[in-house]
Amino acid sequence: MLYFCFVKLFLRFIDVIIYTSIFTACCAVGLCMATEKLIDPASVHLITKLHLLIFGSTLLVYNTPRLLPSANGVQAKSSALRKWYVFFCATGLVLSSAGLYGQSMQVLILCSALGVLAFSYFLPVLPFGSKKRLRDHGWLKICVLTGVWTLATTVLPMVAMHKQVANYPLEIAMRFAFVFVLCLLFDIRDIDTDLNNNIRTLPHKLGLAMSYRFISVLLVVFAVFSTLQFFRFADTERLYSSLFTALTTAGIVWYLKENSDKRAFVLLADGPMLLYSICILAF
Repeated sequence: MLYFCFVKLFLRFIDVIIYTSIFTACCAVGLCMATEKLIDPASVHLITKLHLLIFGSTLLVYNTPRLLPSANGVQAKSSALRKWYVFFCATGLVLSSAGLYGQSMQVLILCSALGVLAFSYFLPVLPFGSKKRLRDHGWLKICVLTGVWTLATTVLPMVAMHKQVANYPLEIAMRFAFVFVLCLLFDIRDIDTDLNNNIRTLPHKLGLAMSYRFISVLLVVFAVFSTLQFFRFADTERLYSSLFTALTTAGIVWYLKENSDKRAFVLLADGPMLLYSICILAF
């Protein structure tokens, strides 16, 4: 009996971590720190105002739609978790506000643009087409979502550290290819739900077989860009971390093709971001 109670509590804890996007927020901060280490290895700290901003913004953006009954496909997993959604929405608002305080005007402008794009994913804030939300434009939403993640975890730390963004094109290209793979995995998982809501995503247009081939191509692109970046920065450990992450992600993609447990999917599909970050920061 004690064992089953422990398992139930543990699964409950995992549900809170996953479905309130705490895990996703940790992944976002990890990617930000990976960028910071490339720019200036000596300046990487565990907690900064930028990390609070990214962590809080991720919680706010991902938990808000779970409280909106009109957000198709982003419903609360259960009423028991609703209080956690409210709590982490409020927590995200507080943390992101604290992180914004004292930031440069360039950071504030970039954050404003990213915020509009992020919230337009589930709210009709962009006035184009007959469908207002980005998630209703299947081919567009994956590009915008990938772009927001890429800008938030590469360009934003560069701007915050007063570095020239143009000096790090490979880091931006690598991040875009890497995040696109993970976003495409989620689109593949949601292919039936999106079709029921009349949303034709990239996997609908390409087909499942071609979508998985496209993922393989993107992972190769990520590995190639990582190798090219090595010739500029000569960071062997970073190269090994990138190649290891690419191989691990390929294994995860293969595994998820046959296994669709909801908890495992979120952990494994988002997990490569945290794995990549840990590998780079550990070295």
